[in-house]
Amino acid sequence: MTTLSQTKELFRRAEAVCFDVDSTVIKEEGIDELAKFCGVGDAVMEMTRKAMGGSVTFKKALTDRLSIIRCSREQVNKLITDHPPQLTPGVRELVERLHQLNIKVFLISGGFRCIVEHVATQLNIPLNHVYANRLKFYFNGEYAGFDETQPTAETGGKGKVISMLKEQYGFKTVVMIGDGATDLEACPPASAFIGFGGNVVRPQIRERCSWYVTSFGELVKELEKI
Repeated sequence: MTTLSQTKELFRRAEAVCFDVDSTVIKEEGIDELAKFCGVGDAVMEMTRKAMGGSVTFKKALTDRLSIIRCSREQVNKLITDHPPQLTPGVRELVERLHQLNIKVFLISGGFRCIVEHVATQLNIPLNHVYANRLKFYFNGEYAGFDETQPTAETGGKGKVISMLKEQYGFKTVVMIGDGATDLEACPPASAFIGFGGNVVRPQIRERCSWYVTSFGELVKELEKI
């Protein structure tokens, strides 16, 4: 594991920074919000809790939760309109600063592309820098499953995306920022991991990373040293 000073240095000279979305870039967990909106919030939150415990694979947990939610295209669109995802304070300034420094920014999420694209647009992140799961709908708008071929649908998927980005763009230094176990597992191939506890503090993550922040302001301040 990199030390605190090594992690900070890698962050300052990163060519790309990858953010998790749920409970990191936005305050909520997208799948739980969708479940609440569709009237099955409690059942799905219980399954999310089990999934976080690591007793089932990510794909199985996602399949099981979506088979309860069974959201239509109309419900997803209405959720985004009526309850748009809430950006975490300070994230807009951080992404803006990274862009000014010509550091590429990517969003890598186990959540849903339709919601994550909405977040990317707010932060001026190009949509081809978004990696997330795709919901599928029948022509009448009813739920038809999700695209199981996306790397983010698998356990270890975020690491796969980072490996792909390194290959595609030739990045040497990529930093992953997130709140959960799937983010921590993406390092390596990420050069460094920064744990984020501004929305939810997960003790097992805080204990296993050398740099743990609870506000994006701490990262903005670090970039001022460049």
